[in-house]
Amino acid sequence: MPIVETVTDPTLAADVAAIAAATFPLACPPHSRPQDIEAFIAANLTATQFEAYIAHSDSEVFVVRSAPDGPIIGYSLVHHRPPADPGVAAVVAEPSSEISKVYVAPDHHAHRTGVAASASRALMAAAIDSARAHGSTVAWLGCNEENARALRFYEKSGFIRAGTKTFDLNGAIEHDYVLVRPVDG
Repeated sequence: MPIVETVTDPTLAADVAAIAAATFPLACPPHSRPQDIEAFIAANLTATQFEAYIAHSDSEVFVVRSAPDGPIIGYSLVHHRPPADPGVAAVVAEPSSEISKVYVAPDHHAHRTGVAASASRALMAAAIDSARAHGSTVAWLGCNEENARALRFYEKSGFIRAGTKTFDLNGAIEHDYVLVRPVDG
């Protein structure tokens, strides 16, 4: 059974950044240039960035482990604030929380482990519970339109397509679907 923890200790930021760097490339479209992926990671998924998320009252970082005191096998980042992107704000009801990241190491994906209680489902449940606890009525996220596996996961998690947005991958503009779901249900 996966174990999800809310990260409150900033000394874990480097461990979260390491799993972020290992898993972010999995969400990128196949045509993404390695140097763009590496530059995005270096600019956005650092220990310093995660220290700031851990310290900020509008953000929560969750990690998942397959056993107590085991290594971190995935993480989620949730922001409890209005969307900054005007296109997203136009299709997302308020109050809302953004599920910015839900990434799990590939060898712990449910289709590989055969475990019904997957790490990604546990992270998603924690993110939705967090949104509810912060008074949000809607959770939203962006997912690259070419990431079929993630889109299936989000659909199974109750998300529906509400719009589109762009994502800047080090100057390469990618296209994401904006997915939403109520936090009650």
